Amino acid sequence: MRFDIITIFPDFFAGPFDFGILKRAHTTGLVQIATHDLRSFTHDRHRTVDDRPFGGGEGMVLKAQPIYEAMKSLNLSPKIGRDKKKETVILLSAQGQPFTQSLAQELSVTERVVILCGRYEGVDERVNELFCDREISIGDYVLSGGELAAAVIVDAVVRLLPGALGNPDSSRFESFGAEEVADRSDSADGPPRSTYGAGGLLDYPHYTRPADFMGVSIPEALSGGNHEAIRRWRRRMALKKTLENRPDLLEKIEITEEDREILAELRGYEE
Repeated sequence: MRFDIITIFPDFFAGPFDFGILKRAHTTGLVQIATHDLRSFTHDRHRTVDDRPFGGGEGMVLKAQPIYEAMKSLNLSPKIGRDKKKETVILLSAQGQPFTQSLAQELSVTERVVILCGRYEGVDERVNELFCDREISIGDYVLSGGELAAAVIVDAVVRLLPGALGNPDSSRFESFGAEEVADRSDSADGPPRSTYGAGGLLDYPHYTRPADFMGVSIPEALSGGNHEAIRRWRRRMALKKTLENRPDLLEKIEITEEDREILAELRGYEE
């Protein structure tokens, strides 16, 4: 898989991509990441990439011509007729659709992802209309530019690639994981990974040694070795965490009768 990032600050990515999973994936050849300085595609002495908006208003707008030149250097054709399963172009802006785990999974099976980092008041909309397949935002807030968002997207996508993580199941059994139900049979090697996948819920709390820390002990269900008790506790805590922090997610997933009973009980406690 390959990422091409168009930005006015290519040096920004020297930090985020030089550590952990991203560095290992890049070093092993699992992913290629290239940054392209938008100023390299200007033709004036000041290397101007922005201009005032038509109609007036505050701020500056990234010009279409340098972006077009950058796209052309990457052998990108206009989006009409483009095979989006092989190649997709993303514009990062506060006006975009929310970036989600399901979108990260969709991008992870794409051969090449081109990311255009917005700046200032945005990008000339003709670039979006002619070249960009998606307009994405990583949250309901405004950043100084798309570079931070690009690093977030690359990280979220790369960790889904086969071979990126030490344990291939790590990305399946965590917050927003696509897996709803895993193998419920007890494992001879010890407690199940989670028995339930996240299935769109937030992940349950995790604990490690020591069993008692500053007078706070781990939950009793995790210390007895009863796999079914562990399963029930983990599912309950995932539902509780989601109910507390992201109740909107509960409207988007399928839940079992057991889940409904747990949620009714949890909501009763809240009242």
